[in-house]
Amino acid sequence: MPTPQHSGLGQPLDYRAPAPLPPGSLVRVPLGRRQVLGVVWETVTDSPDYPPEALKPVDSVLALAPLDAGWRALIRFAAAYYQRGLGEMAASALPGTLAQLDETQLARRLKRLPTEAGVGAVAAAPALQAGQQAAVERLSAQLHGQSPAQPVLLWGLTGSGKTEVYLHAAAQALALGRQVLVLVPEINLTPQLQARFAARFGAERVACLHSGLTPAQRLRDWLRAHSGQAELVLGTRLAVLASLPRLGLIVVDEEHDASFKAQDGARQSARDLAVWRAANLRIPIVLGSATPSLETWHNAQQGRYQRADLIERIGAAPLPKVRLVDLSNQPFPKGPGATPPPLVPQLLQAIEQRIARGEQSLLLLNRRGYAPVLHCGQCSWRSGCPHCSAWRVFHKSDRTLRCHHCGFTERVPTACPDCGNQDIAPIGRGTERLEEQLESLLPGARLARLDADTTKLAGSLEAQLARVHAGEVDVLVGTQMIAKGHDFRRVTLVAALNPDNLLYSSDFRAPERLFALLMQAGGRAGRAGALSEHPAEMWVQTHQPRHPLYQALQRHDFAAFAASQLEERQSAGLPPFAHLALLRADSRDEEGARDFLRAAAEAGRAVDPGEALFWYPPIPHPVPKVANQWRWQMLVECSQRAPLQRALAGWVPALHGLKRTHKSVTRWAIDVDPLAI
Repeated sequence: MPTPQHSGLGQPLDYRAPAPLPPGSLVRVPLGRRQVLGVVWETVTDSPDYPPEALKPVDSVLALAPLDAGWRALIRFAAAYYQRGLGEMAASALPGTLAQLDETQLARRLKRLPTEAGVGAVAAAPALQAGQQAAVERLSAQLHGQSPAQPVLLWGLTGSGKTEVYLHAAAQALALGRQVLVLVPEINLTPQLQARFAARFGAERVACLHSGLTPAQRLRDWLRAHSGQAELVLGTRLAVLASLPRLGLIVVDEEHDASFKAQDGARQSARDLAVWRAANLRIPIVLGSATPSLETWHNAQQGRYQRADLIERIGAAPLPKVRLVDLSNQPFPKGPGATPPPLVPQLLQAIEQRIARGEQSLLLLNRRGYAPVLHCGQCSWRSGCPHCSAWRVFHKSDRTLRCHHCGFTERVPTACPDCGNQDIAPIGRGTERLEEQLESLLPGARLARLDADTTKLAGSLEAQLARVHAGEVDVLVGTQMIAKGHDFRRVTLVAALNPDNLLYSSDFRAPERLFALLMQAGGRAGRAGALSEHPAEMWVQTHQPRHPLYQALQRHDFAAFAASQLEERQSAGLPPFAHLALLRADSRDEEGARDFLRAAAEAGRAVDPGEALFWYPPIPHPVPKVANQWRWQMLVECSQRAPLQRALAGWVPALHGLKRTHKSVTRWAIDVDPLAI
C-alpha cells in the first residue's frame, strides 16, 4: 500500500504487487494519468474489500534499500501532529529528483557515489575546558548506554566552544559505527560548520541537505545518507526528515532560532521533530544555544531535559561591555521627514578608534533596502503596495520600489504619482542607506554589507564572509544574518541600531526574539580574547534604555530575563504553560476569510463539546492583505497537548467541508505550535 508522492491524501492508497514488498520500499505507481513515486507503508496479503484484480499494479520498484521503521514512524508522527496528509509529509522528505529518474538513470547516480566512507579523523582535536569536558562525558554516557537517553541543553555563552562539544560527541558516535545529524537554522551557517566537520573527520564523510542545493546535489547527498555512506549529515530544517539508517546522535545548533519552524506547507518544527526522533530511537540529542527558547529552558528547569553549562569563553575572553545609548537625549533633527544620522557621535568615534587599531566593527540593522518608504511632503503620498497592506521599500541600487511581501516591483517614479511633486524623499533607513551614509561618515573605511540583497547570487555569501575573515573589511553592515553563529575573530565592536520596534509588537514572543538577537549579535565581539588591550563592546542605540530587557542584556543575564518572561507567560496562560494552534484563512475578499473562520469556530466547538479548548475570535493577520489575498487568523488554546490534538484531528474534516461552501476562500491552514501570531 504505497503512499504516492503529492497525493495530498490523508491515508495510503492500495496497489497490487507481484510479490510482497518490504515496508519502506520505494516504488513507482500510477496515479490518474501520472506515474508518481510512492512508499510502501504496509503489505496486506489478503483483503476481502479489495480483490487483487480491482487494484492498479505497481509499475516498478526502485533499487534502493527500504526506508526503515524509524523513518516511517517519524513521518507518521509528523503527519498526525501537524494535521497533514501522510503522503504529503513523506513526499516532502524525499528529493523530488528521485521521482524523475528511470532505473538506468538511478543506477548511474548510485554508481557515482563513493564506494566507502572515510577512514578516520584528519585533524589532533584541541583540549577541552572543564565545562566542555563535562558536557562531552554526559553525552558519552548516553552514547554508550551507561545512562538513559535524554535531551541535553548545552547552554553556553557565545564563544564558549559549543561546536567543539558537538565535534567530540560526533567522534564518539562515529567510533561506534553510528551516523550523526547536525541541524542549523539557516543556510548561511552551513559552510563554516561544514568546513570544521570536514577538517576534523574528512570531507568524504560529510553530506549537506538544504534548500540552497541544486536538485542533483540534494539527491546525491540524500542517497549518501540513506545508504549510510555519509556518516555526518549537516542541514537546515528539511534535513530532520532525512533517511539515516544508523542514526546515533542528533545536534540542533542555535535551537532557539525561529527558522527551524516552517512557515508554509506542514509548518513543522525541525527542533521538536528532532527531539521526538531521538526519543523514539532512544539516542542522545544535544540542543545548543546561548539564549535557549523559553520552552527548552522550561523543560530543563522541570527536569525533562538535562542541562550542561559552558560558563567561560574559549581563551577566557571576556564578554563585551554593553553600552546603552539614549536616543531621546540626542540633538537630532526633529519633524516630519527628518532622518537623524545613523550613529551617535560617541559610537562613530568608537568605530574610528577600532579602524585605527586594525580591528573590525559590526553594525546590525534588521531592515534591508535603502528606506522603508518614499514620501511626498506636499500631498503625503507614500509608496504603498497596490496588492498588499504594506509599504514598498525603496532600493536605490536598482532604483526600484519593491514589496517584500508579494514581490511587486516598479521603477521609482520621477514625480509624485498623485500631485506631480518632484521632491519625493525616502523616510527611514535600511542597510543599503546605512552603508551609503557610512561611506561619507567613515571616509577610507573598507565597508561590506550582508543581507538578502547582497547574497542572492551563488557564492556571494561565501565571498563576503571570506573578506571579513581575511581582515579585508573594517565595518560590516547587515541584517540578522550577521548575528548568528559566525566566528569573526577580529570583531571587537558590535552596535545594534534602533532595535526598539520589537518592544512594541503584539506578538508575545517578540521580547524573546529581540533578546536572543541582541545576545547573539553581541557574542560576535571579542571572540579572539585579548586581540587588543581594549575590551570588546556592544552598543545599543535605543529610546528605551531603562527597559528591563535592555537592563538584563547589559548584565548578560539570560537566566533573569527568562525567569521574568516565564512568569509573565504563566500568569497569561501562554506557552510553555499552554498549547496553541492557529487557523489561517486567505480569501479574495475580507468578509470571506472572516466568515470562514467564524463557521470554523462553530464546527470546532461541536467537535469539542467538553470545552477543553478556548476559541479566540477571528482577527486580521498583522499584514492583512498580501498579493490581493485577505488574511485572517483564529487562535485555539488548550492547557494540555493531548485534548488539543484530538480536537484538531476531528476538526480537519469539517474544515474541508467548509472550504467547499465558502467559495471565496482560496486556502486555509492549521499551524500547530505557532511561533508568529
